[in-house]
Amino acid sequence: MARIKQRDSALELAFRRALWREGVRYRKNARAFGTPDLLFSSARLVVFIDSCFWHGCHHHCRKPKSNVVFWEEKLRRNRERDKLVTRHYRDRGWRVMRFWEHQLVRDQGRCIQSVLGHLRAV
Repeated sequence: MARIKQRDSALELAFRRALWREGVRYRKNARAFGTPDLLFSSARLVVFIDSCFWHGCHHHCRKPKSNVVFWEEKLRRNRERDKLVTRHYRDRGWRVMRFWEHQLVRDQGRCIQSVLGHLRAV
């Protein structure tokens, strides 16, 4: 598990490249609360790309069969932290977009359009 990348996963890189091709500029892995994957300060938008395993997707998270108590607690804390981070930004008037790994795999274009739609509306 220690070799799993915290940032710049293949999925994240593909998402960022697609936004870049659309002419969108952003800050990546900004030193902001919760370390958003993408930050658009002028639009007050943060984007998080959540891995199905690490963030406990109810449809795709396959929980390890060993050390079950540790993993259940770990995934529960991750989900609680996600809620705290989302609440932090929303309370300050920011828009928070969270995309599951499986959403990007299935339909990256729709996710890109969602971000573009918000940026154009600002």
